[in-house]
Amino acid sequence: MRRNPVLWGGAGQESVIVFDIKIKRMVTKIALEEMCFYAFHGVAEQERKVGNRFTVHLLLTADLQQAVASDRIEDTINYATVFEVVKAEMAIPSALLEHVGGRIMVSLKKQFPQLTEVEVKVSKASPPFGGDVQCATVILTERYDS
Repeated sequence: MRRNPVLWGGAGQESVIVFDIKIKRMVTKIALEEMCFYAFHGVAEQERKVGNRFTVHLLLTADLQQAVASDRIEDTINYATVFEVVKAEMAIPSALLEHVGGRIMVSLKKQFPQLTEVEVKVSKASPPFGGDVQCATVILTERYDS
């Protein structure tokens, strides 16, 4: 039997009651892992012409207590929209993975102001610098003030 949640309280309040349980502060983390793209990022001109395989991993943190209670997509962070934001940024060529990751973070925060923390990992497969390396990865983390 599915229990319908009941929510008292809300954003900015000290506690809420969900499923008859008092919750002081719930933190929700959403992970989107191994989003794969073919893109044209790199320092060398050849990399920006030929392109390469890239993988993006995200860990998004937000207060999504309302979604826990309501079961409504409007109360959460829509994964499909997140993917479209990342896809749009990956389509813009950049020299540095750091720049790509930074743009992804800024775009996600603009789209989802309820985010309190974002971690972005951008990996380039087989980076062309003469070594046998599976991938090069840049990890950026940003915490936002409430």
